[in-house]
Amino acid sequence: MTLRLVFMGSPDFSVPALAEALAAGHEVVAVYSQPARPAGRGQAERPTPVAAFAVARGLTVRTPANFKAQEDRDAFAALNADAAIVVAYGLILPKAILEAPRLGCFNLHASLLPRWRGAAPIQRAIMAGDARTGVQVMRMEAGLDTGPICLSESTPIKPDDTAQSLHDRLAQIGASLLPRALAALERGSLGSTPQPDDGITYAAKLTPADARIDWNKPAKEVDCQIRGLSPSPGAWFEAPGESGGKPVRVKALFSRAEEGEGAPGEILNDALLIACGGGAVRLLRVQREGRGPLDAADFLRGAKLAPGARVS
Repeated sequence: MTLRLVFMGSPDFSVPALAEALAAGHEVVAVYSQPARPAGRGQAERPTPVAAFAVARGLTVRTPANFKAQEDRDAFAALNADAAIVVAYGLILPKAILEAPRLGCFNLHASLLPRWRGAAPIQRAIMAGDARTGVQVMRMEAGLDTGPICLSESTPIKPDDTAQSLHDRLAQIGASLLPRALAALERGSLGSTPQPDDGITYAAKLTPADARIDWNKPAKEVDCQIRGLSPSPGAWFEAPGESGGKPVRVKALFSRAEEGEGAPGEILNDALLIACGGGAVRLLRVQREGRGPLDAADFLRGAKLAPGARVS
């Protein structure tokens, strides 16, 4: 037996899960995704990665701004889906949508709930210095990521993980988890366990305030911030301009916490080792505003930041 599915997702993270649902032979009767938005230099309307993938495979794509209109709710219900699979869709689903599929709605979430409920679990896990994270299949209910857990798989967060590398690994883990959940749902054997009441944290949406580096913080925190925001939006600092000119904004894209001592923000050697409130951080890859990413050695050939200089 195959399931009639609605798939709801938007970013790159969601695409492998949709591909696996199709590969498992299920009928995806519609794909819901965020509306196309202006992107790139020309600001042309660009569909989400999920919408582009679905169109290329001849699937029906719908992009409502929300589900406030009754006609959008009715159109969803008319699909007569067995289940809806939600993977980083970007909209909170109202009760009418959650109750429409015969077997319910299921969310593939990139954390070990109840830790990091919400919008940015991958980035927040690295920024907090967590040792592990994972992907879980959750039966959805009205609360924000509060539903019972059906399946789970964890992975360590490595010292050299960035948000991008962890994102890619979790996307593949989620894609392998989803067919197992759907097979169990077909058999009527997909159980679930309520989330514990302890350990609840929220992965708030990233804001510009998250991105500026505070060199007064310990090196470990700065390193986690840099890797957790790489490559986008990118943690940043200001370096002295040439000949006393305007400070230059620089994104830090990859780093490593090391031993070192100096005033916070002081460059300690000629290899971009920068003192923090405790210890130091070596910047390994950076990006000057308006330029492309560079390894530290290449960046220093043009920036000429000498030991003893200060960044802020």
